[in-house]
Amino acid sequence: MKRPSHARSFRSVLLAAAPVRLRIAVLVAIFCFLPGVRLLAQQTKAAEYAVKATYLYNFSRFVQWPADAGAAKGESFPICIFGEDPFGTVLDTILSGESIKGKPVVLKRVLKLPDALECRVLYISASEDARLKEILAGLDKTGVLTVSDIPQFSQRGGIIQFVIVANKVRFEVNLSSAQDAGLTLSSDLLKVAVAVRKSSQPGD
Repeated sequence: MKRPSHARSFRSVLLAAAPVRLRIAVLVAIFCFLPGVRLLAQQTKAAEYAVKATYLYNFSRFVQWPADAGAAKGESFPICIFGEDPFGTVLDTILSGESIKGKPVVLKRVLKLPDALECRVLYISASEDARLKEILAGLDKTGVLTVSDIPQFSQRGGIIQFVIVANKVRFEVNLSSAQDAGLTLSSDLLKVAVAVRKSSQPGD
């Protein structure tokens, strides 16, 4: 079956951007964009989060941050987890020794909103569902790319939401929330999203 041109384009960009030692992990993520490749029922949550961790790293390569964003002024590229960490050590392994936009990637685990303001990419754990409205309000217009698998995250004002579609890890995008944060998302990223929303409804 002929694959869509945008899927091939996205795959090519990902492979070109990733170092050799990451290409196997990148391919795992790419497979989830393409038809006919499914997560097997016996695969564990650990395997699911390995795919999500690879996405989290690669999202950064398809986003343009405003030059005046707080984290953009730092000497590193912080990718953060807010709340309980579901990734185990896999995200540490993927990010170790990597750089994005000429800056070394650092992984941070944060529990307080002020610390989240220092992040470029912020994965918001399901443990923070009850205070999601407060977190998103505190991050408004700060240039932080928010990502989560909290239910209805993109409808509630988050930028990228992981979803499971036909047993595959996919993602939705809230373009309005990205624009409010001052972020520009690559068209290659938007083309492979299962949904692109153009309105925000922050919080619960």
